[in-house]
Amino acid sequence: MGPSPPKPSRFTRPKVGESQSSPNLYVANCGPAVGLSYDTIASVFRTFGEVKAVNPADGSGVRVIVSYAEEGSARNALESLHARPCLQLGGRFLHIQYSFLQTLSLVNDPLPVALMASELNIPGLHLLHDFVSLEEERDLIAAVDEMPWNNLSKRRVQHYGYEFCYETRNINAKKKLGELPSFVFPVLKKQSMFAKYGIPADVILDQLTVNEYPPGVGLSPHIDTHSAFEGLILSLSLAGPCIMEFRRYEDGDWNSKASLGFDMENSKTDSNFVRRAIHLPPRSMLMLFGEARYAWHHYIPHHKIDMVNDEVIRRGARRVSFTFRKVRTNPCNCDFPHHCDSQRDRTR
Repeated sequence: MGPSPPKPSRFTRPKVGESQSSPNLYVANCGPAVGLSYDTIASVFRTFGEVKAVNPADGSGVRVIVSYAEEGSARNALESLHARPCLQLGGRFLHIQYSFLQTLSLVNDPLPVALMASELNIPGLHLLHDFVSLEEERDLIAAVDEMPWNNLSKRRVQHYGYEFCYETRNINAKKKLGELPSFVFPVLKKQSMFAKYGIPADVILDQLTVNEYPPGVGLSPHIDTHSAFEGLILSLSLAGPCIMEFRRYEDGDWNSKASLGFDMENSKTDSNFVRRAIHLPPRSMLMLFGEARYAWHHYIPHHKIDMVNDEVIRRGARRVSFTFRKVRTNPCNCDFPHHCDSQRDRTR
């Protein structure tokens, strides 16, 4: 195995008006996206002093953070290289500013983030790491990028099998769009891996929603409508990571809090629900069935940066998810009536 790629930077550009020096430099117009490796960049900046690290500044591939051991080295590099062509880096004009440790208050949340599903202790929740390979991930993303996207207010979606209506949070089972696309067949062929979790291998998933999340965009807390879909939900994460939070309310009422103006997304201290969170890395498959599917709200915080056990993880330029479900044709008779729209409607 080769060396691990540089970790996302914990530094940021200076605010307007900031002029104090720093041992860290924000360098634009160089990086792997323009054919310059981190080692090559480090070798150039090392001529001005000891370089502790060169890390990506963001997901663009054309901006880096160069961290020196001494502020004087950073100052000499900035004065020598800023706004001038650098012959050692292909004659590129570098744009350099001081960089500072990033304030992490926006992602400061005491909620622990699990790396494994077993840490959450939520029945019916499983996470399979590296469910698809890097090559399969590239093929899946390339396939959906060749298909037309539908624009929502903050993200883009594609629907296959049946279209999901966001206004009603349901589907029209009588209006089928067609079969699932052939490019997901390699994913569906791996369903035999679910048998050890008590999921029948012959479950035929017939609805697919593809979501594209740009940086900072998440998903509001919700339980997939019981009357719309049966008991298994699969979500494949591609291209970028995120944190997914799960909440279970003591009173089980999934509708009343929103109707009363309760801020379900931003509340972190309400004692009326239990919170759990897990990190979803690229190429992982999240499985929800039973209690996890029917009784726990799932939610993606609207962050550009996540804190995962004291490590800063940037969301990246995009995250693409494939959510597979089976359309329900009969009313839901699950064991969680307080969360179930089918059973609630029958009691009216």
